[in-house]
Amino acid sequence: MNLSIKLQDILFLDIETVPQKENWKELSKETQALFEKKTQYQRKEEFTAEAFYDRAGIWAEFGKIICISVGYFVEVEKKKQLRLTSFFGDNEHTLLTNFKALLDKHFVKKSNVLCAHNGKEFDFPFIARRMIVHQIALPNKLNLFGKKPWEVPHLDTLELWKFGDYKHYTSLKLLTSILGIPSPKDDIDGSEVAKVYYEEKNLQRIVDYCEKDTVAVAQVLLRFNNQALLKESDIVSV
Repeated sequence: MNLSIKLQDILFLDIETVPQKENWKELSKETQALFEKKTQYQRKEEFTAEAFYDRAGIWAEFGKIICISVGYFVEVEKKKQLRLTSFFGDNEHTLLTNFKALLDKHFVKKSNVLCAHNGKEFDFPFIARRMIVHQIALPNKLNLFGKKPWEVPHLDTLELWKFGDYKHYTSLKLLTSILGIPSPKDDIDGSEVAKVYYEEKNLQRIVDYCEKDTVAVAQVLLRFNNQALLKESDIVSV
């Protein structure tokens, strides 16, 4: 694809989300009714709202972020190195505040862009909506008001793979498979995150999964540009 963006200007990211409450019965009657109405189209007649609640994490109105993993390239001894860090925990406000601080301090240049797989439909708007819920001022890279399409500082590996075919969806797992990239889905997948969080209470397992997805997004972009993939030794947690 020969993207003109420098790798060092890109912040790769992935988020993991879960329903705001573990169980349907913990929701207020008003919230239950709102969820029922919100999901009516997706559920149709196949599921009750209660049975569908395990998927609540995909909506910012009923879900919350428990992990944001980011990766960025640096050059070390003339070699590419991807540095990873994660913001995670039960306190979503703190998690989002720390992520905003990273953007405001280190990714404020006009040339800086955010990159995720399906980020334009999911990760970027989800983060922005949850920041507004928590009364956190949006960082410039997530504040799209008044921006023209070509001014939006977002890259989406799913959109790049579509090549304008807007009815085409390709999962990150499928994309890594066909491009010869080690799969990030070697432990859990997105449908299991809520169970691991609420039942197993194993947040570190989710963080590991989120970081693997972030690495996979970076690897996909390298392949799109016909560049060599990262080796394990090129990936460093900080």
